[in-house]
Amino acid sequence: MIPFNKPPYTGNEDQYVMAAMRSHKMSGDGEFTLKCQAWFENKLSCAKALLTPSCTQALEMAAILLDVKEGDEVIMPSFTFVSTANAFVLRGAKIVFVDIRPDTMNINEELIEAAITDKTVAIVVVHYAGVSCEMDTIMDLAKRKNIFVIEDAAQGMLSYYKGRPLGSIGHMAAYSFHETKNYTSGGEGGLLIINDKQFVSRAEIIREKGTNRSQFFRGVIDKYTWVDIGSSYLPGELQAAYLYGQLGRVDEISSARNLIWKTYFEGLKDLAPAFIALPSIPESCVGNAHMFYLKLPDIKTRSDVLNRLSAAKIGAVFHYVPLHSSPAGKELGRFNGADIYTTKDSERLIRLPVWFGMTLAEVQHVIGCVRTAVTETSCTKD
Repeated sequence: MIPFNKPPYTGNEDQYVMAAMRSHKMSGDGEFTLKCQAWFENKLSCAKALLTPSCTQALEMAAILLDVKEGDEVIMPSFTFVSTANAFVLRGAKIVFVDIRPDTMNINEELIEAAITDKTVAIVVVHYAGVSCEMDTIMDLAKRKNIFVIEDAAQGMLSYYKGRPLGSIGHMAAYSFHETKNYTSGGEGGLLIINDKQFVSRAEIIREKGTNRSQFFRGVIDKYTWVDIGSSYLPGELQAAYLYGQLGRVDEISSARNLIWKTYFEGLKDLAPAFIALPSIPESCVGNAHMFYLKLPDIKTRSDVLNRLSAAKIGAVFHYVPLHSSPAGKELGRFNGADIYTTKDSERLIRLPVWFGMTLAEVQHVIGCVRTAVTETSCTKD
């Protein structure tokens, strides 16, 4: 069996997790949280980076910071995880879904302006598979319309757009350190990235249950109190320590994943475009090998190929069911314009195993099984 995913583990994590366990500060914002946040602030040149228990909670913080309220509208793709929408729905927003580009599976930047109304407060872009949306166009539009841009960069750590790290371009952004991501903080975890300085002070308050406790610990004030809404958005030190161990090995993890991605591409490219479509990375982008997917002609072919791969004990899977087609999506959002690619292309897509520690022999085995499954399914259809 070759599973779809194994959480990344380098062995470098042990020393820091043990140190956190033996410390007298395990509840959050201790040594390892501060070290991780400093690492990201240096890497991204952002105004502030704040670790959170999950990417979902980082997005929820962003929604609070934007003062999203009942009746506001937030634009995003429908082809995304439910947390992208939930963070804003929880504040009372109506979600406005826009169609995707078939080449990158990202929101179609050319369709966003038509979805903007006088109720629009934000655009949430999702960098699918760690490949950037067309950020110059989107940021220019947001500036003209005086609305905010949030990057859901859950899959985008160490990916770049025109030389800029994903997460450093919008007003705010969120990373995920879930066990399925390139880097993990022990199973769950997230990061709120703040690029617009006006949000920094309030973000610290919201993250500390609505108190100015962070200022107290820095010695800015002599006592802390409740000053705003908020919640418990601090991860424990064990999460931060595990992540810090991986931050010391990012180049190793990145190189290994990129080799897997390139091996898949080279091993399958002759099947395109006759049998499959392969991932596309625009010239302006540098990917991070978060995911390797391919698209088949239709949903039936996809099901047949997935069944064959399952029989071969290959952990290949499909991905998101578009949010606008779900019961909650129909009630809490609307699709602006025509759904030309979102549903059609989501029904064609399958993801292949990519994880740190996967051997090239395993990759070649997957390639062989995919080639057999795709070609045999095509022959059966003919």
